[in-house]
Amino acid sequence: MTTIDTPKAMLWTGRLLSGLFVAFMLMDLTMKLLDLPVVAETSRQLGLPTDQARLLGKIQLICVALYLYPRTAVLGAILVTAYMGGAVETHLRVGSPLVSHILFGVYLAVMAWGGLWLRDARLRSLFPWRRL
Repeated sequence: MTTIDTPKAMLWTGRLLSGLFVAFMLMDLTMKLLDLPVVAETSRQLGLPTDQARLLGKIQLICVALYLYPRTAVLGAILVTAYMGGAVETHLRVGSPLVSHILFGVYLAVMAWGGLWLRDARLRSLFPWRRL
């Protein structure tokens, strides 16, 4: 991750956005790794095998670890986006509410990419728009 050519306000906003994303993911994966009863109940409601929660937590942990390490942050963001796509599909399949459940994975993926984009000038340079 590079801070060259990144204004201080943009850098700190990106760190805050990424921090919020990581905090939510750590809370969620910890609940899965601890196999809390709420996780089993939610898995049943979503039609998922309850014994797969720990595996999902481990996958989340790997994605977050990759996201946090600067050299692999983009790979982590890509994997998080894929993971969130599965969450969106799962909620869509069971008929969850759109704004609060189906799109929640989209919100998290946007937070992950937005935080990374604000922090990393290299990533911003890949986008076709430029400041006028």
